[in-house]
Amino acid sequence: MKMIYGVKDRPQPLRLVLFALQQLLAILAATIAVPAVVGHGMSQSAALFGAGVGTLVYLLFTKFKSPVFLGSSFAFLGSMAAAFAGAATASLGYLGLILGAVFAGLVYVVIAVVVKFAGTKWIDKLMPAVIIGPTVAIIGLSLAGNAVGDLMAGSVTNAENVMLCSPYIALLCGLVTLGVTVACSVYGKKMLKMIPFIIGILAGYILAAIFTGIGYAANIDALKVINFELFGNLAEPSAWYPDFSFLHAFNGDYGDANIGAYIGTIAVAYIPVAFVVFAEHLADHKNISSIIETDLLKDPGLSRTLLGDGVGSMAGALFGGCPNTTYGESVGCVAISGNASVATIFVTALMAIVASFIAPFVLFLATIPRCVMGGVCIALYGFIAVSGLKMIQKVDLEDNRNLFVVSVILVAGVGGLAVSFGQVTITSIACALILGILVNLLVNVKKKGTAETEAPMSEGAAAEAAEAETIEEVAASEEEASREPSEAAEGEPAPEEAPKEE
Repeated sequence: MKMIYGVKDRPQPLRLVLFALQQLLAILAATIAVPAVVGHGMSQSAALFGAGVGTLVYLLFTKFKSPVFLGSSFAFLGSMAAAFAGAATASLGYLGLILGAVFAGLVYVVIAVVVKFAGTKWIDKLMPAVIIGPTVAIIGLSLAGNAVGDLMAGSVTNAENVMLCSPYIALLCGLVTLGVTVACSVYGKKMLKMIPFIIGILAGYILAAIFTGIGYAANIDALKVINFELFGNLAEPSAWYPDFSFLHAFNGDYGDANIGAYIGTIAVAYIPVAFVVFAEHLADHKNISSIIETDLLKDPGLSRTLLGDGVGSMAGALFGGCPNTTYGESVGCVAISGNASVATIFVTALMAIVASFIAPFVLFLATIPRCVMGGVCIALYGFIAVSGLKMIQKVDLEDNRNLFVVSVILVAGVGGLAVSFGQVTITSIACALILGILVNLLVNVKKKGTAETEAPMSEGAAAEAAEAETIEEVAASEEEASREPSEAAEGEPAPEEAPKEE
């Protein structure tokens, strides 16, 4: 895919700030949603700060060659809940969050060391395009339900947590957001074409604000889309600075708590999930590699991306409590805007850190209604899915071996196949990937020689084979032609040549 700004390009300062704001808006909803879901007093602004710090660490390890933002990982929701389970106090729970992130990060470090010495060829053999392509598509498709659900939801609820606004009003705001985003991306000139999300979100927010204002003025609950009451939190002093996790973790009185057993519980909750997220790490980097047309698994290398992700996750959790991961929303933003500049990601990380201390800005971002973000996410998640499908364009789907692999991954992923073992949940993406690997091994169980002769060929290999076959045919015909005179001489005399005219 042709990028307007390449990885090493640096846009002008004003444009750089706008591009960074767009990236921040793209990853914001999911990043601050994780601490909100876990609860137990986890701070959304601290999670935003941790995401910024984790991204900076990631950029350092990848030598500023990978344009991806790291945000709070949903895969560890069950693991984070385990940190607060049982008889653990709240402060012990925060210590568990940090310890868990360290365990998960160490898994990445160990895998990075293995990759450093063993290389990445085994990954290409274990997970070729026929597996990685549909898996990347599943990352986008598995989020489709969230986008559609948000598209028809507002942010104002009653005491029973029931949405007040009409789903049709929310749908209208979401569709306006989507329509403006698409129009700017397709028909926009210069800057409009590169910041479609900012324009789309502003358009949807303004429309939602108009409906909400009318709703409060006329006392019509069905028109109340935006929860402006969140700005009332500015009266709380704690709202003006991030409530960092380590402040709770290292100020707790653990008393007679069985720390050994607790650490064991945290390790069991986090380590298996880290192996699952490793698969998503591969898929995300294969995806962004195809978009920017540079193989990040080779340069800067998978070992560096793993170290950046793992150590960045540890650093982010120290401040925000949430382990980080590469964000598909960030990848989708790169694809749609055509901006792969790492400088944009760097400024986004700094902006996230600074914004976490600006309470009005954080609260403003929190008031963006679900329907508006749903309109944007339809485009973001769709681009992720399409990027995965593009990876299998050159795969021969007329070969049943490839067809079965792709079919199994798509159905398992879209169907939401997930398996839980206590606190550990293998996500639908990971289950689809594992199942795809197993099916691929099953359909290719043959002797090495047979596999080499019958394995489906790429377009380049097929062209070379066809060319070789043509050369052989020409050579055979020439040899046949050269034999014909001698064969005729052995049987009957060759015809006399016609006399030349003088």
